[in-house]
Amino acid sequence: MKKTLMVAALTGVFATAAHAQSSVTLYGLIDAGITYTNNQQGHSNFKATSGSVNGSRWGLRGAEDLGGGLKAIFTLENGFNIMNGNNGQGGREFGRQAFVGLSSQQFGAVTLGRQYDSVVDYLGPLALTGTQYGGTQFAHPFDNDNLDNSFRVNNSVKYTSANYGGLKFGGMYGFSNEAGGFADNRAYSFGASYNYGPLNVAAAYMQLNNANALVPTNPNGAIASDAPFAAGRQRVYGGGISYAFGAATVGFVFTQTMLDDATQITTAGTGGAAINLTDPHARFTNYEVNGRYNLTPALSLAGAYTYTDSRIDGVKPKFHQVSLQTAYALSKRTDVYLQGEYQHVTDTEGTNLGATITGVGVSSTENQVSATVGIRHRF
Repeated sequence: MKKTLMVAALTGVFATAAHAQSSVTLYGLIDAGITYTNNQQGHSNFKATSGSVNGSRWGLRGAEDLGGGLKAIFTLENGFNIMNGNNGQGGREFGRQAFVGLSSQQFGAVTLGRQYDSVVDYLGPLALTGTQYGGTQFAHPFDNDNLDNSFRVNNSVKYTSANYGGLKFGGMYGFSNEAGGFADNRAYSFGASYNYGPLNVAAAYMQLNNANALVPTNPNGAIASDAPFAAGRQRVYGGGISYAFGAATVGFVFTQTMLDDATQITTAGTGGAAINLTDPHARFTNYEVNGRYNLTPALSLAGAYTYTDSRIDGVKPKFHQVSLQTAYALSKRTDVYLQGEYQHVTDTEGTNLGATITGVGVSSTENQVSATVGIRHRF
């Protein structure tokens, strides 16, 4: 009897210890607002919006300690529209992220699944788009460099290094999954960042082959239909720097996107009707100057100016966008925000282009103004 009780007690102890070495976390963010646009396809508009700054999402994140500093990790993250309850990312159950892998304290992590590219991972945190300080509507025209996470990479294997004295680096490869078509709808990227006290610098490169072609020969490859361009090849490279002065941070980000065999700016890119391209070569060169300041622990201000020099259909449109945001934290998990954007574009003669603030749509003129008041809750 005593032996039975001892075995039962030890079993409970070991079961508790094993359970303590594993964890699963439910998390999420809900962003809802009201947006005014002075010109959306020729009309002013008030509309209820989801994810004007950060896309609404919920997810599961887990880790199991395997010993010796090694862990099994996974993330399943769903994006959704809070205004109608629909799944985002083309209706995918876990369209934002879905991956599993191994993580080592000494060597870094290797993960497999649907994941962010290296431009998002390393350069994204230095731009205001894709962050809590600006998000979707601060994106560069058509989110041409994917800093706002317009698309993810399917069938991908990613390596992320450990932090070596402030230096982090990594790379990702997205398989085409097509027999006899190794390069048909594949993707690869790599990047690095370095942090030294208040200083942050980063650089990254990404290439997509046969990205979202109008008539895809391999729709089950690395890039799905949520990409903003239909092109035979898309290349993105860039670098950035930021520096913190107490409660203030200033930064600069440069990116260039080049399209070959381009046929269209898709509905995902315009937020409305697609724009067909007659010139197969297009280019976007983006220069973003940004800053943010915490007036108090609860109140923040952020702003950015982005100049985009582009070449589209034989003309050279130039986009100028000024973006401002203020946010007030009601608690550690809930804040309210007010933000606005103004964009002016020139040299669009002979094209269907107008000013286009990401997440709002294309204007029928060279100017567009947008303003949003919203609330964000994190759990």
